Amino acid sequence: MNLLKKLYEIHSPSGNERAMKKFIKGYVKKHIPEVTFRSDHVGNLYMTRGISETYPCIVAHLDQVQREHSKDFKAIETEDIIFGYSPKNRKREGLGADDKNGIWIALKCLEKYECIKVAFFVSEEIGCVGSRGADLSFFEDTRFVIEPDRRGFENLITDISYTSLCSNDFLRDIGFERFGYKEESGMMTDVLELKERGLGVSCINLSCGYYEPHSDEEFTVKKDLLNCLGLVEHIIENCQSVYPHENLDSEYYGMDAETEIWEILSCDPNLSVEDLYEMYHTNYPFLEIEDFEKIYNEFHEQMDEEELWKDMKVPKTRKFWF
Repeated sequence: MNLLKKLYEIHSPSGNERAMKKFIKGYVKKHIPEVTFRSDHVGNLYMTRGISETYPCIVAHLDQVQREHSKDFKAIETEDIIFGYSPKNRKREGLGADDKNGIWIALKCLEKYECIKVAFFVSEEIGCVGSRGADLSFFEDTRFVIEPDRRGFENLITDISYTSLCSNDFLRDIGFERFGYKEESGMMTDVLELKERGLGVSCINLSCGYYEPHSDEEFTVKKDLLNCLGLVEHIIENCQSVYPHENLDSEYYGMDAETEIWEILSCDPNLSVEDLYEMYHTNYPFLEIEDFEKIYNEFHEQMDEEELWKDMKVPKTRKFWF
């Protein structure tokens, strides 16, 4: 776990991932032969090892949510748990395991396999800035894309915000059940952005053993992280074909998106149109702010009509004929 703990001890808040990129480059140059590097205008880091017609591909994001990181921060390893701690302040601090666990898995796979591609994105936590500006040509010869960037131990994300991520053939071939995973719907992350931009191969997002993300209480369960690594290695070794997958027509899901937004407004009717768009536009990338405004107005018109009927004091014997 030494590499993992070293990653935890590097502070990499969104927009300031330079130290993490420097460490990764240094580690790869020292420990992994024949890897080519390149960056793009956004600051993403791309690595390719070996020469092949097609490659498995692992992606992760470099940034973390936590803005506080004490100078004496330590990653404390117990029997099966790793957590962050500041001895001076005598308090827990977040590891940034979201998504340093994904970085660790990517580096372990880069070290193990002679032909593989890896991409590290900047600023995922503030709106998938890196993947939104990523060079899609890097992925043209990939067989599939795996992103270990999900809390817990059992979620295999196959769709996000009504966008399908992968083919049935890919799901059939990866054998995820034997690792205790099950299919789930997910939330915003880099593979969604890649799919929405037209990436034509199957993608998945995997639980990779971190818990209580985005908080000072964040921790990693080692056995869950290692199980995720095992699944990723199993996929790389057994899925040698290209697994094409095109986006389903997102407009088909417009009514489902409207229903979900109505449920959001029902829970918090004080949200404004601007609040809705700011908080959820990445979940519904096919909706413009005008669409949010239309759904918002329809919701409140319906609520106003229902309140009007409730306020009308109608005698029980009175009948209305329509």
